[in-house]
Amino acid sequence: MSRSLRAVALAAASVCACASAAAQSTVTLYGLMDASVRSYQTAGSVKNKEVSSGDMTTSFIGFKGAEDLGGGINAVFMIEHFLRPDVGAAGRFDGDAFWARSAYVGLKGAYGATTLGRNTTPFFVSTLAFNPFGDSFSYSPSILHYFQTGGALIGDSGWNNSIAYSSPSLNGLSVNLLANTDENAAGQKGNNFGGNVLYFSSGFSGTVAYQKVKNANGGLAAGIDNQDSVQLGATYDFGVVKLFGQAGQVQNDGTAELKTKIYQLGATVPIGNGKAQFAYGQSKAQGASTDVTRKTTTVGYDYNLSKRTEVYAVYMNDKQTGLNSGNSVGAGIRLTY
Repeated sequence: MSRSLRAVALAAASVCACASAAAQSTVTLYGLMDASVRSYQTAGSVKNKEVSSGDMTTSFIGFKGAEDLGGGINAVFMIEHFLRPDVGAAGRFDGDAFWARSAYVGLKGAYGATTLGRNTTPFFVSTLAFNPFGDSFSYSPSILHYFQTGGALIGDSGWNNSIAYSSPSLNGLSVNLLANTDENAAGQKGNNFGGNVLYFSSGFSGTVAYQKVKNANGGLAAGIDNQDSVQLGATYDFGVVKLFGQAGQVQNDGTAELKTKIYQLGATVPIGNGKAQFAYGQSKAQGASTDVTRKTTTVGYDYNLSKRTEVYAVYMNDKQTGLNSGNSVGAGIRLTY
C-alpha cells in the first residue's frame, strides 16, 4: 500500500474511532445568564435601585455528560455552578458552595435514573413547574414564600449527601424520590426524605409533592425537631390562557411549633412574540405567638427575541402583617446557551 493510501486509511480509521467514541460518551457545556435593572423592595425592607442578577432565573454554568455502558444503561454526571454576573462573583451569595445547583453522578436506563451527590429537591421542582414565574427568587410569590430568605421551608432547593431516583415518564406520569443522610453532623436530627408525582399533558397537568426535613446547613433552629411540607399544583392550558394553581402547608414540629399555609393563583397569556404573566400568592403562618399573613402580587411580560434570548419587565407588590408594603419594578434580559 502506498504512503498516500496508507495515510488516507489511517485518517479514515481515526475519524471512525472519534465518531464511535462520540456516540458512546458525550460532555455538554450549557447555562443561563440573567441580568436586570430594578428598583426592588419586599415588605419591610429598604428600597434598592440596582443592577441585579438572576431575577427571573438564577444565572449558572453547567457541565453534564453520559457514557453508554451498553444494554441500555448510561453512566451520567452533572455539575452546575451558580454565579452573579452583575458583580462577577461566584455563587448565589458570598460563601455559597461552588457546585451548589447540582453535583451528582449515577446510572440511567429503561427503568429510570439513580444519582448520588447534591440533587435538586422534588418539592422545588413542583413549585417552579406549576408557577407562571417559574423559579424566580425575586418575583414568584410561591418561591418567595417557600424558599427565599424568611420563607417557610427549612433548607435549600438542593440537598447534600443525597440519593435520588427519577422514574421514566409513562404517558406523561413520572415519580421522583430523594433522601439524604445527616452525616452525624452537629445540630442535625436525622435524615431528610421527599418526593413528587408529576403529570404533564397538552391540557391538564398536575403534581403532588412532599418532604420531611430533619437536617440542613447549620442545623435546625432551637425548638424544631423536624418539618413536614406538602404541596398540590395544577395547570390547564386553554390555548388563549394558561391557568396555574398551587396550595400547600409547611408544619414545624417541636416546642417551636408553627404551621404555614401557602397558596398561589396565576395565569399566562400569549401576546405577540411573548406572554403576559400574573400571580397572586398568600401565606399565613400561625403558632403559639405568631400570626403573620403575607400577600404578594406580581405582573410581568416576557418577550422572545429568539429561541434562546428573552427580555422581560415585571412589577411586584408585597405586603406582610406589621410591615410597610414593598413595591418593585424591573426589566432584564435572559439568555440560555
